[in-house]
Order: sequence, then C-alpha cells, then structure tokens
Amino acid sequence: MHPPIANGTDPRPSFWLRVREFAVPPSMIETATDRRLAGDWSGACAAAGFDSEIDLREIAHNNGRDVAAQILADLHNLAPDLLRWHLPRVAPDGLLRPGLTVTLARYGSPERRKPCGTDGSVHLVARTAPAWADAGQRIVLTLWDGSIATRHPHPHPNRRYRLDLHRHLWDARRSTDLPTRCGTGQSPPAHVADHTLADAVPEGAALDRWAAESDILLRADRVRDGPVRVRCGGRHDLVIEPVVRGGRPAAVRLVNGYPRGRLAALPVLPDAATWVLPDLELVRSGAIAVDRLHPLVAAALEPSWSPPDRSPTPNGANRFHVVDCRGERHRIGLADGALTALDHDPTEIRREELLVALGGTPLPCLQAIDQAHRSPDCLPGVRERLDHGDLAGALAVVEGLLGHDAALRDGPLKDELTASVDRRGTYDSFRAGPVEPPPSRPRRADRSRRVRSH
Repeated sequence: MHPPIANGTDPRPSFWLRVREFAVPPSMIETATDRRLAGDWSGACAAAGFDSEIDLREIAHNNGRDVAAQILADLHNLAPDLLRWHLPRVAPDGLLRPGLTVTLARYGSPERRKPCGTDGSVHLVARTAPAWADAGQRIVLTLWDGSIATRHPHPHPNRRYRLDLHRHLWDARRSTDLPTRCGTGQSPPAHVADHTLADAVPEGAALDRWAAESDILLRADRVRDGPVRVRCGGRHDLVIEPVVRGGRPAAVRLVNGYPRGRLAALPVLPDAATWVLPDLELVRSGAIAVDRLHPLVAAALEPSWSPPDRSPTPNGANRFHVVDCRGERHRIGLADGALTALDHDPTEIRREELLVALGGTPLPCLQAIDQAHRSPDCLPGVRERLDHGDLAGALAVVEGLLGHDAALRDGPLKDELTASVDRRGTYDSFRAGPVEPPPSRPRRADRSRRVRSH
C-alpha cells in the first residue's frame, strides 16, 4: 500500500515507520523463527498470529501424496512472520488489507494452470478477515481449489496481490532473492522504451523491474507475450508491453488507448513487483536502521549484517516518575508489583484514600497514579499494539507502568483492553459459522480519528 501524496508531502516514510514499529513485534519474530528452525511449522504459524486450516491427510487423499509432500515442504520453510511483514496494508492505520485472499504457491500440473486459477490446481493461500470481523490482525492459512465452500467474502485468490511469483517474501529458502527483486526506483533508458512512461508512473514505482517481472508473470500464466496491466492506484491504471531484445525482455513501453472494457482480461502485474520495497526506501532515506528490519530482510539487503545478541529485557522496577506534591518533589514507581507513591508511608496513603472516598481531594501523587491507571501517556502505543494484534506487547507496556499486580480502574485503558477481547469474540464467530456483518463500522472511523490525533 502506497498512500497518495498530499499537499506536496510524501506520507510513505511515516506510514511504513509506524507499520515497522508495531505490526510485527520482535518477540513474534523470535518465537516464530525458533519454532520454524525446530521444524514446528504449526507452532511458528501460531506464534505469528496465523490460524491453520490445513489437513495434510485430507490433501493426500484428495490430491495425491506428491502434492501433499510439496505442500508440507513449503510449510516447513514458510516464515509466517516474514509473510506478515510483507503482506499488503492500508492507510491510515497500516493494518493488513482486509478481506483478502493471497496465493502463496500453486500445486498441480503446470500445463493445466490458467491465470484465473479455476483449473483444478491447488493453491496455498493466506486470508485476512473482513474489517468488521478483524481481531488482532489474525491470518488464516488454508488451501483453495476453486470448489471449497468458505465463509470468506472474497475466497478467490486476488490477482493483484499474489505472492506465488514472489517466494522471497515468505519462503525462508528464497529470502536471499530479495535484493534482485525489490526494485530500485530508478528508470535508466535501457529499461524504458517509451520515456512518456516514466512521467506516467507515481513516485515509488519499481520501473526498473517491470520488464523482468512482466516476463515472469506471462511465463507463469503460460502467455507467450502481450500487454500487462499495472494498477498503481485510481489515477495510474496503466497498460504496458514488454520490449524484447536479444530474446529477452529488455524494456517496457506504455500502451495508450487500450479499451477499458478489456482491461479485466489482462494479466495483472503483482503489487509486490509494482513498487520499490518500502524497507529499501526507509534504509536509503536514513529513516530506519537495518537492525530494526526483519532479520531475513536485513540479511538480504545488507549481506555483512549479523543479528545482535539477544539480551534480557531490562527490569523496569527501579524506574520512577517525579511529581510535584504539595510543594515537594515526590516519586511514584513500582513497589511490590504495583504503582505506588514511594515518598508516602502506607498509613498516610490509606488515610488519604479514605478522605478521597468521603469526597476529599486526593494527593497529587495519588492523582498521578489514578491517571496512569485510567488514561496513561502510553495509551496511544497500547492502542497501536492492540490494533496490530500485539496483545503481549500491549500487556507488557501496561505491566511495566502499573505493575503485574495492578487492578485496572475504569477508563480508556481498561476500555481498550476490554474491546480487544470483545473483537476476538466477533472474529471467532466469523470463523465458526455464518454471521451477519454489523450495519456500520464505527470502530474503523474511531481508529482513524485516534491516529490523526496521535
């Protein structure tokens, strides 16, 4: 997803920085990687927020042992955290594109495959929930052969967001292909036969890769040659044609005046091939350090990079905040598993709490503690983590502030955590059986409002 430029400002760096900070937390990457390397593909999927609906015995019975063996091999090499890292996202939140079915791999006879996929071949797909049923940004890993009934609103694999031609975005064996497939954003004359094309594409397009990627697309769909549709947004729906030199595609040219009614029948250049890799743009601009990228991405973009040693999370029990309390500087911090006024003895605190219960004004230290329970300064970060499905990260932030024995008080913080649990119930109902979507989506609008205010 590439947000449009508004008022001369490119929002992409800030958009992707937020995504990289919250969408795939380091704890998820570490756990999923450990389980994948141990040969536990199901555990790796669970750690990365995937729900698996794959029955290998049923696959072997319906499609043969060879297909089942191919699927199992791909599952063992699937890096679900890397797939989550690269799946398409939408503005302004940076959440996963909802209601999407993405093909990761296709199995079966290549001679029978067609661009639409309804050819008897089996697709390994990843599905995102519709926006109204989203809870924790969970992803379903399943199979599709064109005949399986499903409750998903868009069960057909999306041609624009296919990843079967981009295994380096999810297959750990192919992650080293990333540097040659990610695009540079440059458009040297050798790659553009029609220079009007360079003026027609938006900023961030991987124009230097379009010739090679178009050839990969046409070969995969068993089309010898012809035009390719490139969807760069509402204002940039283009048709290009590879230019072959020496038997290989060396350039692309813009096809003007292509009939609108025939666009839907054209092969669609995958979105992953349309744009420059966002991580590459962030690193080039200095907006992010390589150490903050996914380890497989960092190693591919910077071959000399090595992952830092895992160090234990520092204990925050000795941290405290200073409060102006009746003319003095007092500390509040964690003690015995709860946020406490450190410079007031327990007897004084109990007396002040009794006075508050009778309608008195609490001490500034107690006011600060109450504010931390109800609407702390870290609330925007907690919301972002909950929206992206990082419940463990959100709870770690809350525990680091309030302590592991704290009892939440009524307020925005408790409301956010409660709403997260309620949304998970809606998601479980959506997966369990037919359920009607709500008439409106106030949560999405409310989330956008929160992001703008944040």
